[in-house]
Amino acid sequence: MPSNDVRTLLQAAVPTAVAGAVAAAISAGIAGGKGALGAVVATLVVILFMGIGLVVLQRTAKSLPHLFQAMGLMLYTAQLLLLFIFVAVFKDTSLFNPKAFAITLVATTLVWIGAQARAHMKAKILYVEPESSEGDKPKKTGPSA
Repeated sequence: MPSNDVRTLLQAAVPTAVAGAVAAAISAGIAGGKGALGAVVATLVVILFMGIGLVVLQRTAKSLPHLFQAMGLMLYTAQLLLLFIFVAVFKDTSLFNPKAFAITLVATTLVWIGAQARAHMKAKILYVEPESSEGDKPKKTGPSA
């Protein structure tokens, strides 16, 4: 994975993990140990789902750039559907507090999206391939006058 990709992944994952830790502390204070566990599980789910999505999207951009926008829309739709399915499956669980889980899931998802947008805005990624260093002067393409 190129360094820009790793940098973007870290710049999104670290703030999400921090937000998850804050949510776990708040949930522990409000709902006890099950609340903290729900917040930790939600944070891990968001980092896993969004991290995998970011990696897939970056690889698609490099190998199939003409499908980048469609793949991005499809990927985010699939991520949201998977998150809804995950919430529905664990809606009535007694392993952790489902309210703390759901609130943390939404909050950390928003933090991930904001951090990823910020990382992309700050990244200095060339959108045009620079000329090779072989030719200092542009080649003449037409007749000289």
